[in-house]
Amino acid sequence: MRSCARILGFLVLALVVGSSARAQQKAGPGSENILARGEYLARAGDCIACHTAPEGRIFAGGRAMPTPFGTLYSSNITPDRETGIGKWTAEDFYKAMHSGRFPDGGLMYPAMPFASYTKVTLADSQAIFAYLKSIPPVNQKNREHDLRFPYNNRELILGWRTLFFTEGEYKPDPDKSAEWNRGAYLVEGLGHCGMCHSPINALGGTSQSDAFKGGLIPMQNWYAPSLTSNREAGLGDWSIKDITDLLQTGVSTRGVVYGPMAEVVHNSLQYLSDEDTKAMAVYLKSIAELTSHPQASSTLPTTESSLLVSLGKTVYDARCGSCHGAHGEGKPPHWPPLANNQSIETESAVNPIRMVLNGGYPPGTEANPRPYGMPPFAGILSDNEVAAVVSYIRTAWGNRGAPVSAREANELRSAPLN
Repeated sequence: MRSCARILGFLVLALVVGSSARAQQKAGPGSENILARGEYLARAGDCIACHTAPEGRIFAGGRAMPTPFGTLYSSNITPDRETGIGKWTAEDFYKAMHSGRFPDGGLMYPAMPFASYTKVTLADSQAIFAYLKSIPPVNQKNREHDLRFPYNNRELILGWRTLFFTEGEYKPDPDKSAEWNRGAYLVEGLGHCGMCHSPINALGGTSQSDAFKGGLIPMQNWYAPSLTSNREAGLGDWSIKDITDLLQTGVSTRGVVYGPMAEVVHNSLQYLSDEDTKAMAVYLKSIAELTSHPQASSTLPTTESSLLVSLGKTVYDARCGSCHGAHGEGKPPHWPPLANNQSIETESAVNPIRMVLNGGYPPGTEANPRPYGMPPFAGILSDNEVAAVVSYIRTAWGNRGAPVSAREANELRSAPLN
């Protein structure tokens, strides 16, 4: 669901988070300890994902973010006074969260998810800032972004803001329950789930009418499915327990998370309280449309499609059936079912192709410390075989996905593994 953090195209600043005992991390918003509360809220924002480079100092920034507009590098938000946010005030921090502006009024690129963080309350912003001021400072200069012209002109952000940014804290819906409103606050605000699960246009923006309708994550070669349509990941017919299990552990009887969503669960969602996780589930379930499955439509000629499916069954029986079952029934919770699996049937076949090529693991979480993974088959299967087995699982056992071509498999075989 999010931060994945979505790399929209621009990144300057996001929140960060440290590490401490799980008891502190799950202190929740009602804790009297402002530092523990701030850490909890920073966890909810999945801040560590952007602001710690691989093998880098925690929260010191420097993580490369390839985008369609060039490469950005996350900033140092430790309390170092020279290179971090040590000279910032709580008001400066709230301005960054709420308005997407630096202390001097300068504009932040919108990959800092201020379009979502603007919904965060002043009290929560102050708690997060207090926590950030308490972590060890790291003296590390921010790396200059490498953006192509004209995207390196920050004044263009004014146009983006006019089109896609509405400033303002979250306003509870009086017709909804307190639990629903809490879930909406987390999903739409700190969770910034819409940054991954909404389609973006050429300007790196999303219209409000398309919120949570799914889309490709730029430069990461993963597809974040729609959270509104039950044809994809819409959760309208899921139980609350199915949803909370997936958010907290990465595994439920309905499916397993991989790729960017596995990172979100590992860094963020597993640390939320049961109450907050349930609130998110209630909200997510409520925004799903009760839509029926469409008929599959293939762009492949009938003969080619038929041959793919035939070869695909052969590959599936040899490579996949021992874990996922002869009829795609799976062996939950370790090996997810493929029959009637919405993530298999999505309009975009990017995710199942990537899983066959590259394999992957669900996140390691406290409730699922030894996740079962899937091996990569890129070195074993040809492009034709990858296309065939993906086409088979997308069309067998009543699944209504469309077949895929060897060309699609080849494009992802050579794509970077972000």
